[in-house]
Amino acid sequence: MRCIQRRGLPERVHFIELFLDAEIQQVICERYGLDEGLRREAPYYDLERQVRLQRFLGYDYVRCGLDPMDMPFRRETVEDTAELKRSAGRSFINEHKGPIANWEEFEAYPWPDPEKATTRALEWYEANLPDDMCVIGSGGFAHFAEYLTWLMGYETLCVALYEQPELVQAISDRLVGMYRIVIGRLLQFDRVKMIWGSDDMGFKTGPMIGPDQLRQYVLPGHRLMARMSHEAGRPYLLHSCGDLTSIMDDLIADVKIDGRHSYEDVIEPVTLAKKRYGDRIAILGGIDVDFLCRKDEGQIRRRVRQTLEVCMAGGGYCLGTGNSVANYIPVDHYLVMLDEGRKFHV
Repeated sequence: MRCIQRRGLPERVHFIELFLDAEIQQVICERYGLDEGLRREAPYYDLERQVRLQRFLGYDYVRCGLDPMDMPFRRETVEDTAELKRSAGRSFINEHKGPIANWEEFEAYPWPDPEKATTRALEWYEANLPDDMCVIGSGGFAHFAEYLTWLMGYETLCVALYEQPELVQAISDRLVGMYRIVIGRLLQFDRVKMIWGSDDMGFKTGPMIGPDQLRQYVLPGHRLMARMSHEAGRPYLLHSCGDLTSIMDDLIADVKIDGRHSYEDVIEPVTLAKKRYGDRIAILGGIDVDFLCRKDEGQIRRRVRQTLEVCMAGGGYCLGTGNSVANYIPVDHYLVMLDEGRKFHV
């Protein structure tokens, strides 16, 4: 918490990840015997295993939200070509048309009720999480930009911004109302020490929709999430992919995010982001995923050391990948990144 809130240089390097793909988790658990003594049939096996895995890897937290609220989208599935492939394939959102393209489909959509979502995992962590760990409230909420795109389809959304702006606004308002309840329920748990919204808004050279459109349909939701978090004494972190240069001042000064995650070398290397924004927000992760996939151990160790030398200055940095630990990142490359972080002398 002190590191993310930029309260000076931490005593060691702290790690952070949005998530580890299930295939990566399975390999690590099998390799290092992290399942030993756990009963797969036990009601909270998945949560006990998660705590063991996070502690083994050196994380100070588990990431948890309300138990999933199903929202159907239109997906396309292809074969997964990763070495640790998903047997069911890799799915993508249909870019052309989603389940909501008009008012009739909006009214008929099976919107989930956040009041009915269970807090099974949060309750278990509240009672059983080790004292030196916390919960980061995250997962399944704050997808204001993503869900506009997924519910309408990117192509349909782009047209609707001009032809049906009232429908776009109605979807945005529905999401805000839903997530207001979700974050309110998360913040009732004392072990939830920070909130982490996840909402990809951009691509390699800019935002997915115009900056003014993001200000109208997307940023108000994040502003509310940040305000509710701050009123409860918790930082609000944001994961968002893409080049967000055009709205970074909005995110920092208006939305009031406390930290940003997701950095890609071809957009903005994390060391540059630290120099630009590190005196205003925490900078999280940033070891480029493509780099981790392609480079060898020596190159990864050098890159991690060089990144830490720049980003640890003054605090406000946690080590991690630029996005997430995807199943196509070689497991040993990921573990080398963590190992070099452990060896770094602050």
